[in-house]
Amino acid sequence: MAEQIATTNTNADARTPAPAAAHSKGQDSSASPDFGKPSAATPPQLSHSHAADNDIFGETSEELAQDRLKQIAAAGNAHFHRLGWKRLAIVTIVEAVALGALSLPAAYHVLGMFPGVFLTITLGLMSIFTSYIVGQVKLKFPETASYADAGRLLLGRFGYELFGAALVLELVMVVGSHALTGSIALGTLNDGHVCSIVFSAVSAVILLILAIPPSFTEVAILGYVDFGSILAAVGITIIATGIQANNSSSGLSGVDWSAWPKEDVTFSKAFVAVSNIIFAFSFAIGQFSFMDEMHTPNDYMKSIWASGFIQISIYTLTGALCYAFIGSSVQSPALLAAGPTISKIAFAVAIPVIFISGSINSTVALRYLHGRMFKNSVLRYIKTPMGWATWIGLVTAFTIVAWVIAEAIPIFSDLLSLASALFVSGFSFWIPAIMWFKLLCRGSWYSKENLPISIGSIVAFIIGAVTLVAGTYSTIVDIIKETNDGSAHSPFACRST
Repeated sequence: MAEQIATTNTNADARTPAPAAAHSKGQDSSASPDFGKPSAATPPQLSHSHAADNDIFGETSEELAQDRLKQIAAAGNAHFHRLGWKRLAIVTIVEAVALGALSLPAAYHVLGMFPGVFLTITLGLMSIFTSYIVGQVKLKFPETASYADAGRLLLGRFGYELFGAALVLELVMVVGSHALTGSIALGTLNDGHVCSIVFSAVSAVILLILAIPPSFTEVAILGYVDFGSILAAVGITIIATGIQANNSSSGLSGVDWSAWPKEDVTFSKAFVAVSNIIFAFSFAIGQFSFMDEMHTPNDYMKSIWASGFIQISIYTLTGALCYAFIGSSVQSPALLAAGPTISKIAFAVAIPVIFISGSINSTVALRYLHGRMFKNSVLRYIKTPMGWATWIGLVTAFTIVAWVIAEAIPIFSDLLSLASALFVSGFSFWIPAIMWFKLLCRGSWYSKENLPISIGSIVAFIIGAVTLVAGTYSTIVDIIKETNDGSAHSPFACRST
């Protein structure tokens, strides 16, 4: 723990809370033997290169300017070091669970009830395992503030650039997807009377505003609203479809759900369904960034256990019950099968899910970008007028790029699936497996104490590798089919909801 608190990362916002700030936040001063030591967070060159920052105008000497910079750094460190394990659990749940949970009943229809439930539980447990490895890397290398920094540990500067580019590319497309989903929800509530591009632009503005708070501690407060919204939307959908099935002429026994896959299911279609389940457990992509704000990083597994089991429960119950109530006519998302009125109610309740979850993905990407741009500057603490200006400018630019990509690319949904197959498969499965063997394993991998984790890592690597290859293949097949069918939407065009 001493190493975690004393170490400064040049690529992130803040590693170490100042001692005085820690007392003010109620932190335990016994948490680290380094507690009370002078902070090393402020690079020496800050006093020269940023003495003219708006927040220190009026200082009459270099010494006063340097003292002011140290105060800003201390306040910034304290601000970005307040996340507890309960809020971390909420952030990871919200980052991973969105309306995608309501796409699982359709996946269960393709795969069959038993394989669907089995894969959801198994992949969920595997995600908990790989998140444990990610957390152990963070504890061993506390300067690792994002997945890009993990890339540096594995492959040096090349890995840093590669993982950073993959992280930003995946998240900018996810944010764009949330803008499109927002337009669908708003269009459904409006009965399609307004062009979808207007609602997607409105959605982008909402995503931008919600991404302005730079600390995950503040974001977690919105996360409680998001989590309640998730449970309400899922609950409304399950109850409504269950009542409809029970009131049908043949009752629940007449619903045509299947325990096993149909005979005519193609490999491509089946693996797209599997991919929907795999990508539902993608919270490891932001774990380094989330843990970087924890005041007690050793508590991270409490968050992972809570988050993992809550996600498994939500996904399994949603997938199994909705499929059992709707049967072969299930749609994606499943709330579309609940009838026009119930769909509107569920969409209205789910609006916080769409926007808050999307904004958290923005914050993960932007904390990496902003920290990299201002790694040697007091601006990275976002505690001065100029710091806030750079942060808000970056949030605006990132959101605009995400919206333009989503609206301009005709096959955007398939492109998002392709990016997820390429990147999420690594961030969540095969890269943590490599981390174990290269960064964490001490001694022989097949020794008595290492063998269980080594076997788990091998399984995780296989899952990730299969997802990478088969997911990429299935998505390319779908892209070719959609292109040949001419079903792709035109850029910046009104689409039906």
